[in-house]
Amino acid sequence: MLSTAAHIVVALIGLLHIYILVLEMFLWDKPAGLRAFGQTAERAAATKVLAANQGLYNGFLAAGLLWGVWLGVAGNPVKIFFLLCVLVAGVYGAATASRKILFIQAVPAALGLVLVALS
Repeated sequence: MLSTAAHIVVALIGLLHIYILVLEMFLWDKPAGLRAFGQTAERAAATKVLAANQGLYNGFLAAGLLWGVWLGVAGNPVKIFFLLCVLVAGVYGAATASRKILFIQAVPAALGLVLVALS
């Protein structure tokens, strides 16, 4: 039961990071990206290349998380590594960019880590 819950949470976090990739790489200066990140069109235009780079890194996180899910229980070390990466990025983002990142990234990653550890 816990193993299934862990897989679901990790997969959802992976999908969230694919969504973040799309927002940062392709929608950063579009209405959806402007709303999601509270940007002005001018600031988004000036930071578009940086955001695309961030999006690519979120894609790597998603790939690692989904790889771990694909491996099943044998992928728990992979899941733990990538969840720790998400947790650190979420705490850093909350401290430096926006507190809401703590709840969007860090808290789900912490929950995922607990579930993987208990599974």
